Amino acid sequence: MFYYLNGTVAHIEPYLAVIDCGGVGYACRTTSYTLSALKKGDKGKLFTHLSVKEDGVDLFGFATQEELNLFQLLIGVSGVGPKAALSILSASTPANLALSIITGDEKALTCAQGIGKKIAQRVILELKDKLAKGQTISGAGESYGGTGVTVIPENKLSEASAALAVLGYSQGEINLALKGIDLDSLTLEEIIKAALKKMMKG
Repeated sequence: MFYYLNGTVAHIEPYLAVIDCGGVGYACRTTSYTLSALKKGDKGKLFTHLSVKEDGVDLFGFATQEELNLFQLLIGVSGVGPKAALSILSASTPANLALSIITGDEKALTCAQGIGKKIAQRVILELKDKLAKGQTISGAGESYGGTGVTVIPENKLSEASAALAVLGYSQGEINLALKGIDLDSLTLEEIIKAALKKMMKG
């Protein structure tokens, strides 16, 4: 129903931002990461996800498409609801979270408030499985590696590609972003950050 909201930031509180669009205030549940990019009284744009359930309607908003993609991926994991997904996203940047999922870093996920080892293991297991089947969360029909089948990555290039695929980028965008980056001397995290910077500039 809503793709994004673009208006004035009318109110901010923990896990909530209100965006005034034409005199109507839309309350968006959100993350600490997104809140850090907003300032009351300034213009703000949030990419949204509308949740309609029997007990109510909730609107979720995120500063970037990448964070929204990760939120939608997380709430697709069994046992992970919107509250847990916001907690996980609040504990890290989208790039670092993608890296934690790809590398199986349980400790990074359990740093999030209310997230125990079992949930962290489930997130990693289910999201790696989605990636292994060549699925991304962009909905654009792109397959990781372009083959429809993916092996869990074993080197920095494939791990960086997989992490960027989790964020919703197509394989063509990923290949272009990784071109020219010094894969030998940089760490995996540095490679991903460098690729993200190139794509943001583009």
